[in-house]
Amino acid sequence: MHTFLDWTVLVWHHILNFIWLLEGTANCTGVLNLHTLRCAAVDFFNQVNILYGTLVEFCTPDTCPIMTAGPKYEYRWADGVKVKKPIVVSAPEYVEYLMDWVEVQLEDEAIFPQKIGAPFPPNFGEVVRTIFKRLLRVYAHIYHSHFQMIVKLEEEAHLSTCFKHFVLFTSEFQLIDRAELAPLSELIEPIILRYY
Repeated sequence: MHTFLDWTVLVWHHILNFIWLLEGTANCTGVLNLHTLRCAAVDFFNQVNILYGTLVEFCTPDTCPIMTAGPKYEYRWADGVKVKKPIVVSAPEYVEYLMDWVEVQLEDEAIFPQKIGAPFPPNFGEVVRTIFKRLLRVYAHIYHSHFQMIVKLEEEAHLSTCFKHFVLFTSEFQLIDRAELAPLSELIEPIILRYY
């Protein structure tokens, strides 16, 4: 059985040559309009949803009774509406709540207006940051709990590419607080150091 660090080396074997991902992000030169951010949130949501979807038969309440990212990090669910006080749930429940919550946000035209020229709400940045923070937690759970299955399914290159793009985008526009990155710092720091 390989350790997380062994898998880290394998991941880097697959992702270091994807410079075009950074170029696509860097072309924005730190200026991001809200419509682009809306589209990016939808794209990253879809990527994470598809990646996690390949693991649903392996990520069960029995195999993952708590939503974690390794032994140090546990995530509890709260949406601020139906669940105000964070509750302990299994990983698949957490991801289901998360995906449902993100989908509701993305479909709410008061938050993500579809019409060109429609105003974005004052809390738009806060909602988007919460979406990206929660999507990162799914990546963290996948890497810590299911990476061996990702390798077995021959999906590691796809996972690594999606994750690298996610890291570069969220770093460029400071969408996730540094403390939230800790569970995947061994993967994230080399990406950021290489390009920034």
